Amino acid sequence: MPSPSVRAIDAGRPFSWRFTTPLYIGSALNPVNSSMIATALVPIATGLDVPIGQTASLVTALYLASAIAQPTAGKLAAVFGARRVFLAGIVLVLLGGALGGAGPNLAAVLIARVLIGLGTSCAYPSAMMLIQRRAATAGMTKPPGGVLGGLQISALATAALGLPIGGVLVQTVGWRWVFLVNVPVAAIALVAALMWVPRDPAPGAPRSVRGVVSSIDLLGILVFALAMTALLGFLFSLQNPIWLLLAAAVVLFVALTFWELRAASPFLDIHLLVRNASLTRTYLRFALVALCVYVVMYGITQWMEAARGMSALAAGLLLLPMSVISGIVVAPISRRNLVRGPLIVAAVASLVGSVGVLFLTSDSGIGWIVLITVIFGVVLGTASSGNQLALYLQAPAEQLGVASGLFRTFGYLGSIASSAVTGIVFHTEASDAGVHVIGIIMIGVSVVATALTIVDRALRTPDRTAPAA
Repeated sequence: MPSPSVRAIDAGRPFSWRFTTPLYIGSALNPVNSSMIATALVPIATGLDVPIGQTASLVTALYLASAIAQPTAGKLAAVFGARRVFLAGIVLVLLGGALGGAGPNLAAVLIARVLIGLGTSCAYPSAMMLIQRRAATAGMTKPPGGVLGGLQISALATAALGLPIGGVLVQTVGWRWVFLVNVPVAAIALVAALMWVPRDPAPGAPRSVRGVVSSIDLLGILVFALAMTALLGFLFSLQNPIWLLLAAAVVLFVALTFWELRAASPFLDIHLLVRNASLTRTYLRFALVALCVYVVMYGITQWMEAARGMSALAAGLLLLPMSVISGIVVAPISRRNLVRGPLIVAAVASLVGSVGVLFLTSDSGIGWIVLITVIFGVVLGTASSGNQLALYLQAPAEQLGVASGLFRTFGYLGSIASSAVTGIVFHTEASDAGVHVIGIIMIGVSVVATALTIVDRALRTPDRTAPAA
């Protein structure tokens, strides 16, 4: 029989808007900052009197910080408490936004982007843990699909909206507001979390520094950070590959594997990833689909600006259908806790949309471009909601934070791979021929994603779970 506290939570609706609002706002900050900067790179170069090529480091900095920090934040949340890590992340965003808005040089602005990357990366894994803890306290036996869907919608909408938002800010109040806008938004999230998110359980007996280091697996985190830095550095250098970075990444990942297999409290549970092949496949599916989505989001918009003469704002506005459709698609899928069906739809729709990219030319009508963005809106919505629920069901409860962070890291890998693809193909110019090459690559990636989804028998088990809150 439920305890009085559980009955009280049930009676008061465990996932009220007060509890979810700060989690949604916090989770939206990372994707919006990832895309918003794209419209500000040229004005930043002009304002700080630096070459435009140097401002690309602002994009790299946030991707790198986020790819490393997402699973790290999940581990820290498991050790120190999800609410504490969520709040610490919001404070870092506040500091990063203020520093970027006042930074006198590129170095200061770069540090601001790193702070924003680290801070925003704390939100999603912490939010997943807080939602899981709330569901368990309320005695729920099914995933809170509606809440998980809201978490995805907050990220999906802002990822696509970042470009037009950034364009409006840059054109109306200046590039510094691409940073400063974080301050009021993060302040709202901070106050709301302090007021409405329940405190973490009281910590146990005091631990020594050595005990804390062991419990968070500090060495594992450091080796993972070095390995990811080398890997992402190689991916960003694919136009002129730095093979030494790839070799370093391989060596570091091998060393990380050997260490984690022996660690008392591993940062990355290698045994889990080997035993739980379904979770590993979820990561791979998400990365593959993310690659195609981000190629459309950034590569095709680059082509629209170069080949069709559109402004960055106009190209960004053409992505709005992707944002709207993805949000519309997520809600019913998440409420019904569907997994396999949406993932098959995502993979097949990605294949169809990629074929559409293959037939794009500079003479194509706007309607054809909008149709492609609509299709990839379906891809984004179904893939995100289906894979997130699969993750929630497949990851052990005590490792959901790290697993959620890795989920986002694989999304970043797909995004960075898409940047590498467009950078190589559009090395000299963003031409129609280049778009067709990109379409062929996307078709190949989509075929792999489709096969990986259809043959995955593990997806059939949770496909018809009952509706949940």
